[in-house]
Amino acid sequence: MTVRIAALYRFARFADPAAIRAHLEAVAEAAGIRGTLLIAGEGINGTIAGSDDGIETMLAAIRALPGCADLAPKFAEAAAIPFHRLKVREKREIVTMGVPDIDPLDDVGTYVAPADWNALIDDPDTVVVDTRNDYEVAIGSFKGAVDPATASFRDFPAWVAAHRDDLAGKRVAMFCTGGIRCEKATAYLKREGVDDVFHLDGGILRYLEEMPAADSRWQGECFVFDERVAVGQGLAAGTHVLCRGCRMPVSANDRTSPLFVEGVSCPGCHGSRDTTRQAGYAERHRQVKLAEARGETHVGKRVEPSLPG
Repeated sequence: MTVRIAALYRFARFADPAAIRAHLEAVAEAAGIRGTLLIAGEGINGTIAGSDDGIETMLAAIRALPGCADLAPKFAEAAAIPFHRLKVREKREIVTMGVPDIDPLDDVGTYVAPADWNALIDDPDTVVVDTRNDYEVAIGSFKGAVDPATASFRDFPAWVAAHRDDLAGKRVAMFCTGGIRCEKATAYLKREGVDDVFHLDGGILRYLEEMPAADSRWQGECFVFDERVAVGQGLAAGTHVLCRGCRMPVSANDRTSPLFVEGVSCPGCHGSRDTTRQAGYAERHRQVKLAEARGETHVGKRVEPSLPG
Protein backbone atom coordinates (compact mmCIF):
# COMPACT_ATOMS: atom_id res chain seq x y z
CA MET A 1 0.00 0.00 0.00
CA THR A 2 1.29 3.44 -0.92
CA VAL A 3 1.29 5.80 2.04
CA ARG A 4 -0.05 9.33 1.65
CA ILE A 5 1.71 12.13 3.50
CA ALA A 6 0.09 15.50 4.19
CA ALA A 7 2.07 18.51 5.42
CA LEU A 8 -0.29 21.19 6.69
CA TYR A 9 -0.70 24.33 8.74
CA ARG A 10 -3.27 27.01 9.26
CA PHE A 11 -3.22 30.16 11.32
CA ALA A 12 -6.64 30.38 12.96
CA ARG A 13 -8.07 31.55 16.26
CA PHE A 14 -8.97 28.59 18.48
CA ALA A 15 -10.83 29.45 21.68
CA ASP A 16 -10.32 25.97 23.20
CA PRO A 17 -7.12 24.32 21.90
CA ALA A 18 -7.29 21.55 24.54
CA ALA A 19 -10.69 20.37 23.32
CA ILE A 20 -9.53 20.48 19.69
CA ARG A 21 -6.42 18.48 20.59
CA ALA A 22 -8.50 15.74 22.23
CA HIS A 23 -10.96 15.61 19.33
CA LEU A 24 -8.28 15.40 16.62
CA GLU A 25 -6.34 12.77 18.53
CA ALA A 26 -9.43 10.56 18.69
CA VAL A 27 -10.13 11.02 14.97
CA ALA A 28 -6.49 10.30 14.06
CA GLU A 29 -6.33 7.13 16.16
CA ALA A 30 -9.55 5.80 14.62
CA ALA A 31 -8.25 6.59 11.11
CA GLY A 32 -4.89 4.88 11.63
CA ILE A 33 -2.93 8.11 11.26
CA ARG A 34 0.65 8.60 12.40
CA GLY A 35 2.68 11.79 12.54
CA THR A 36 2.60 15.00 14.54
CA LEU A 37 -0.04 17.70 14.96
CA LEU A 38 0.54 20.81 17.07
CA ILE A 39 -2.48 22.75 18.32
CA ALA A 40 -2.38 26.26 19.82
CA GLY A 41 -4.59 29.27 20.18
CA GLU A 42 -3.06 30.56 16.93
CA GLY A 43 -3.92 27.49 14.82
CA ILE A 44 -2.64 24.07 13.74
CA ASN A 45 0.60 22.74 12.24
CA GLY A 46 1.91 19.29 11.42
CA THR A 47 2.68 16.43 9.08
CA ILE A 48 0.64 13.23 9.07
CA ALA A 49 0.66 9.99 7.11
CA GLY A 50 -1.71 7.10 6.47
CA SER A 51 -4.01 5.57 3.88
CA ASP A 52 -5.87 7.75 1.39
CA ASP A 53 -9.12 7.23 3.31
CA GLY A 54 -7.45 7.90 6.64
CA ILE A 55 -5.88 11.14 5.44
CA GLU A 56 -9.15 12.34 3.92
CA THR A 57 -10.96 11.61 7.20
CA MET A 58 -8.33 13.56 9.12
CA LEU A 59 -8.39 16.53 6.75
CA ALA A 60 -12.18 16.69 6.90
CA ALA A 61 -11.97 16.93 10.70
CA ILE A 62 -9.39 19.73 10.49
CA ARG A 63 -11.31 21.67 7.83
CA ALA A 64 -14.35 21.61 10.12
CA LEU A 65 -12.43 23.67 12.71
CA PRO A 66 -12.97 27.45 12.91
CA GLY A 67 -11.03 29.25 10.17
CA CYS A 68 -9.72 26.05 8.57
CA ALA A 69 -12.18 25.43 5.74
CA ASP A 70 -9.62 26.52 3.13
CA LEU A 71 -6.80 24.31 4.47
CA ALA A 72 -4.52 23.41 1.55
CA PRO A 73 -2.10 20.59 2.51
CA LYS A 74 0.95 19.62 0.51
CA PHE A 75 0.89 15.94 -0.39
CA ALA A 76 3.59 13.37 -1.04
CA GLU A 77 3.73 9.58 -1.26
CA ALA A 78 6.01 7.02 0.35
CA ALA A 79 6.39 3.26 0.36
CA ALA A 80 6.13 3.16 4.16
CA ILE A 81 4.77 5.45 6.89
CA PRO A 82 7.63 7.83 7.78
CA PHE A 83 6.57 8.12 11.45
CA HIS A 84 6.76 5.67 14.33
CA ARG A 85 3.80 7.01 16.29
CA LEU A 86 1.03 9.59 16.55
CA LYS A 87 1.61 12.78 18.54
CA VAL A 88 -1.13 15.40 18.95
CA ARG A 89 0.10 18.13 21.29
CA GLU A 90 -1.15 21.41 22.64
CA LYS A 91 1.50 24.17 22.46
CA ARG A 92 1.77 27.89 23.09
CA GLU A 93 2.68 28.46 19.43
CA ILE A 94 2.38 26.24 16.36
CA VAL A 95 5.76 27.56 15.26
CA THR A 96 7.82 28.94 18.12
CA MET A 97 9.22 32.43 17.68
CA GLY A 98 8.77 33.43 21.31
CA VAL A 99 7.45 36.91 20.50
CA PRO A 100 3.93 37.65 21.80
CA ASP A 101 1.14 39.07 19.68
CA ILE A 102 2.56 38.21 16.24
CA ASP A 103 -0.58 37.34 14.29
CA PRO A 104 -0.35 36.66 10.53
CA LEU A 105 -4.13 36.97 10.39
CA ASP A 106 -3.77 40.68 11.19
CA ASP A 107 -0.87 41.57 8.89
CA VAL A 108 1.44 39.47 6.76
CA GLY A 109 3.73 39.75 3.74
CA THR A 110 2.57 39.33 0.15
CA TYR A 111 2.11 35.72 -0.96
CA VAL A 112 4.08 34.76 -4.08
CA ALA A 113 3.15 31.67 -6.10
CA PRO A 114 5.97 29.30 -7.13
CA ALA A 115 5.42 30.30 -10.78
CA ASP A 116 6.26 33.93 -9.89
CA TRP A 117 9.03 33.26 -7.37
CA ASN A 118 11.96 33.07 -9.82
CA ALA A 119 11.31 36.55 -11.21
CA LEU A 120 11.19 37.99 -7.69
CA ILE A 121 14.41 36.44 -6.41
CA ASP A 122 16.27 37.00 -9.70
CA ASP A 123 15.79 40.75 -9.26
CA PRO A 124 19.07 42.16 -7.87
CA ASP A 125 17.06 44.63 -5.76
CA THR A 126 15.45 41.79 -3.79
CA VAL A 127 17.01 40.60 -0.54
CA VAL A 128 16.21 36.87 -0.27
CA VAL A 129 16.19 35.45 3.27
CA ASP A 130 16.03 31.79 4.30
CA THR A 131 14.06 31.69 7.57
CA ARG A 132 14.93 28.07 8.41
CA ASN A 133 17.46 26.76 10.93
CA ASP A 134 21.16 26.44 10.13
CA TYR A 135 21.17 22.63 9.79
CA GLU A 136 18.35 22.86 7.23
CA VAL A 137 20.04 25.58 5.18
CA ALA A 138 23.26 23.53 5.14
CA ILE A 139 21.78 20.84 2.88
CA GLY A 140 20.00 23.11 0.39
CA SER A 141 18.66 26.59 -0.32
CA PHE A 142 17.92 29.05 -3.11
CA LYS A 143 21.01 30.43 -4.82
CA GLY A 144 22.11 33.72 -3.29
CA ALA A 145 19.76 33.53 -0.29
CA VAL A 146 20.88 35.07 3.00
CA ASP A 147 21.46 32.48 5.72
CA PRO A 148 20.69 34.01 9.15
CA ALA A 149 22.61 31.08 10.74
CA THR A 150 19.95 30.62 13.42
CA ALA A 151 19.95 27.49 15.55
CA SER A 152 16.21 27.87 16.13
CA PHE A 153 13.36 30.12 15.02
CA ARG A 154 13.54 31.81 18.43
CA ASP A 155 16.81 33.37 17.24
CA PHE A 156 15.22 35.04 14.24
CA PRO A 157 14.05 38.26 15.99
CA ALA A 158 17.61 38.84 17.27
CA TRP A 159 18.94 38.41 13.72
CA VAL A 160 16.43 40.98 12.47
CA ALA A 161 17.49 43.42 15.18
CA ALA A 162 21.15 43.00 14.23
CA HIS A 163 20.42 43.52 10.50
CA ARG A 164 17.68 46.11 10.67
CA ASP A 165 19.71 48.66 8.67
CA ASP A 166 20.39 46.07 5.94
CA LEU A 167 16.65 45.41 5.53
CA ALA A 168 15.31 48.96 5.89
CA GLY A 169 13.85 50.28 2.65
CA LYS A 170 14.56 47.01 0.80
CA ARG A 171 12.30 44.51 -0.93
CA VAL A 172 12.59 41.35 1.19
CA ALA A 173 11.57 37.88 -0.02
CA MET A 174 11.41 35.10 2.57
CA PHE A 175 10.92 31.36 2.34
CA CYS A 176 10.79 28.25 4.52
CA THR A 177 9.89 24.55 4.23
CA GLY A 178 6.11 24.70 4.01
CA GLY A 179 5.27 28.38 4.47
CA ILE A 180 4.49 28.63 8.17
CA ARG A 181 7.73 30.15 9.45
CA CYS A 182 7.95 32.78 6.75
CA GLU A 183 4.32 33.81 7.34
CA LYS A 184 5.22 34.57 10.92
CA ALA A 185 8.57 36.08 9.91
CA THR A 186 6.97 38.49 7.43
CA ALA A 187 4.35 39.46 10.02
CA TYR A 188 7.19 40.20 12.44
CA LEU A 189 9.13 42.27 9.88
CA LYS A 190 6.07 44.34 9.09
CA ARG A 191 5.56 45.04 12.78
CA GLU A 192 9.20 46.14 12.90
CA GLY A 193 8.66 48.64 10.08
CA VAL A 194 9.86 46.66 7.05
CA ASP A 195 6.86 46.99 4.73
CA ASP A 196 7.95 45.62 1.33
CA VAL A 197 7.93 41.96 2.35
CA PHE A 198 7.05 38.86 0.33
CA HIS A 199 7.05 35.12 1.01
CA LEU A 200 6.86 31.92 -1.02
CA ASP A 201 3.30 30.59 -0.88
CA GLY A 202 3.38 26.93 0.11
CA GLY A 203 7.09 27.09 0.86
CA ILE A 204 9.92 25.10 -0.66
CA LEU A 205 7.80 21.94 -0.81
CA ARG A 206 5.24 23.48 -3.14
CA TYR A 207 8.02 25.05 -5.24
CA LEU A 208 9.81 21.70 -5.65
CA GLU A 209 6.52 20.03 -6.52
CA GLU A 210 5.40 22.55 -9.14
CA MET A 211 8.55 24.08 -10.65
CA PRO A 212 10.06 22.21 -13.62
CA ALA A 213 13.58 21.03 -12.84
CA ALA A 214 15.00 22.95 -15.79
CA ASP A 215 13.68 26.24 -14.35
CA SER A 216 14.34 25.58 -10.69
CA ARG A 217 16.54 27.96 -8.69
CA TRP A 218 16.73 25.48 -5.82
CA GLN A 219 20.13 23.98 -5.01
CA GLY A 220 20.53 20.82 -2.93
CA GLU A 221 17.82 19.08 -0.92
CA CYS A 222 15.10 20.21 1.47
CA PHE A 223 15.08 18.88 5.03
CA VAL A 224 11.72 17.50 6.20
CA PHE A 225 10.74 16.58 9.75
CA ASP A 226 10.03 12.88 9.28
CA GLU A 227 11.81 9.67 8.36
CA ARG A 228 12.25 10.77 4.75
CA VAL A 229 14.81 13.27 6.12
CA ALA A 230 15.10 15.23 2.86
CA VAL A 231 13.43 15.59 -0.54
CA GLY A 232 14.52 16.96 -3.89
CA GLN A 233 12.94 18.18 -7.11
CA GLY A 234 9.45 16.83 -7.59
CA LEU A 235 9.51 15.84 -3.90
CA ALA A 236 11.55 12.76 -4.79
CA ALA A 237 13.34 11.07 -1.89
CA GLY A 238 16.63 12.74 -1.04
CA THR A 239 20.02 11.25 -0.24
CA HIS A 240 20.38 12.32 3.40
CA VAL A 241 19.75 10.09 6.39
CA LEU A 242 19.18 11.02 10.02
CA CYS A 243 21.89 10.60 12.63
CA ARG A 244 20.25 8.80 15.55
CA GLY A 245 22.69 10.38 17.97
CA CYS A 246 22.22 14.10 17.26
CA ARG A 247 19.13 13.99 14.97
CA MET A 248 20.92 15.95 12.25
CA PRO A 249 20.84 15.13 8.49
CA VAL A 250 23.90 13.25 7.25
CA SER A 251 24.99 13.41 3.60
CA ALA A 252 26.14 10.46 1.51
CA ASN A 253 29.70 11.81 1.64
CA ASP A 254 29.65 12.11 5.45
CA ARG A 255 28.49 8.50 5.66
CA THR A 256 31.82 7.40 4.17
CA SER A 257 33.64 8.88 7.18
CA PRO A 258 34.96 6.49 9.84
CA LEU A 259 33.24 8.80 12.34
CA PHE A 260 29.85 7.78 11.01
CA VAL A 261 28.43 4.80 12.91
CA GLU A 262 24.94 3.89 11.76
CA GLY A 263 22.40 4.36 14.50
CA VAL A 264 25.01 5.84 16.86
CA SER A 265 26.90 8.91 15.62
CA CYS A 266 27.99 11.06 12.68
CA PRO A 267 31.04 13.28 12.01
CA GLY A 268 29.16 16.19 13.57
CA CYS A 269 28.49 14.55 16.95
CA HIS A 270 31.14 11.83 17.19
CA GLY A 271 32.73 11.86 20.64
CA SER A 272 30.10 14.14 22.17
CA ARG A 273 28.26 11.32 23.99
CA ASP A 274 29.61 9.20 26.84
CA THR A 275 30.13 5.46 26.37
CA THR A 276 26.91 4.56 28.21
CA ARG A 277 24.84 6.74 25.87
CA GLN A 278 26.59 5.37 22.79
CA ALA A 279 26.01 1.81 23.98
CA GLY A 280 22.31 2.63 24.36
CA TYR A 281 22.16 3.95 20.80
CA ALA A 282 23.97 0.86 19.50
CA GLU A 283 21.56 -1.49 21.29
CA ARG A 284 18.54 0.42 20.00
CA HIS A 285 19.90 0.17 16.45
CA ARG A 286 20.52 -3.58 16.90
CA GLN A 287 16.92 -4.09 18.03
CA VAL A 288 15.63 -2.08 15.06
CA LYS A 289 17.60 -4.26 12.63
CA LEU A 290 16.41 -7.47 14.30
CA ALA A 291 12.80 -6.28 14.05
CA GLU A 292 13.27 -5.39 10.37
CA ALA A 293 14.62 -8.90 9.70
CA ARG A 294 11.40 -10.28 11.20
CA GLY A 295 9.30 -7.92 9.10
CA GLU A 296 8.29 -5.89 12.14
CA THR A 297 8.61 -2.26 13.17
CA HIS A 298 10.57 -1.68 16.35
CA VAL A 299 10.35 1.54 18.29
CA GLY A 300 12.83 1.10 21.08
CA LYS A 301 13.57 3.21 24.10
CA ARG A 302 13.44 6.78 22.91
CA VAL A 303 16.83 8.44 23.27
CA GLU A 304 16.26 11.53 21.13
CA PRO A 305 18.25 14.62 22.10
CA SER A 306 16.52 17.87 21.21
CA LEU A 307 17.50 19.74 18.10
CA PRO A 308 19.78 22.72 18.74
CA GLY A 309 17.89 25.64 20.24
